[in-house]
Amino acid sequence: MPMLTRPSGDISYHVHGDGQPLLLSHGYGATSAMFDQNLAPLWSGHRVITWDLRGHGGSASPADLASYSAGNAVADMAAILDKLGVQRAVLGGHSLGGYLSLDFTLAHPERVAALVLIDTGPGFRKDEARDGWNQRAEGTAARLAERGIAALGSSSELHADGHHDVAGLVLAAQGTLTQQDAHVLTGLPQIAVPTLVVVGANDQHFLAAADYMAAKIPGARKVVIPDAGHAPNVEQPDRFNAEVVAFLAEVAS
Repeated sequence: MPMLTRPSGDISYHVHGDGQPLLLSHGYGATSAMFDQNLAPLWSGHRVITWDLRGHGGSASPADLASYSAGNAVADMAAILDKLGVQRAVLGGHSLGGYLSLDFTLAHPERVAALVLIDTGPGFRKDEARDGWNQRAEGTAARLAERGIAALGSSSELHADGHHDVAGLVLAAQGTLTQQDAHVLTGLPQIAVPTLVVVGANDQHFLAAADYMAAKIPGARKVVIPDAGHAPNVEQPDRFNAEVVAFLAEVAS
């Protein structure tokens, strides 16, 4: 697999197909393998780029917590596009990967052609809600440190690829997964690209977030995937692929 040399730890990435670039970012605890069932439909007419966040999959798991900031992850996304000579791409992201895709769009709006946001949210306006999220992330880190990979949970995307460094996941929970402020949430009305918000009908934790993003991002469209939870691209790949392929065709036209 190709590796991108980065100051905060090398990043594993893969490239499939040819055409308009599409950068897919996975969620916390998953890897780029969570998109395996989506690649063939998407790479027809698209250059699909997948990657592993630091501390996940084939990417490096450095020992310093500072390497795992969300800012570093956004910089990694830009560096991957630079490495491949891509000036502008569609961004697709699941859960944490969706949050990072929103963050990237606000930081580099000229580099984003469209967004596909999958069972994700924009963060929290109130400090106490954000503190609660961060406490849960710290709890995830503590459980992983104590129990290992078994502490990840049972969501279908988490075990598409069992290759993980547990120490990296612990630091990613404490770093990349935690949030510092409300800049992504307050920036939603600034997003000026076509946006598809996808959510599984059974994903109770993210249904309200999907409604909020669809309302706040100008022109955004929401799609609910029936009989799916937190990872509709894994649980209902045919329905997910059809919705995303149709959306990308609209963007291309």
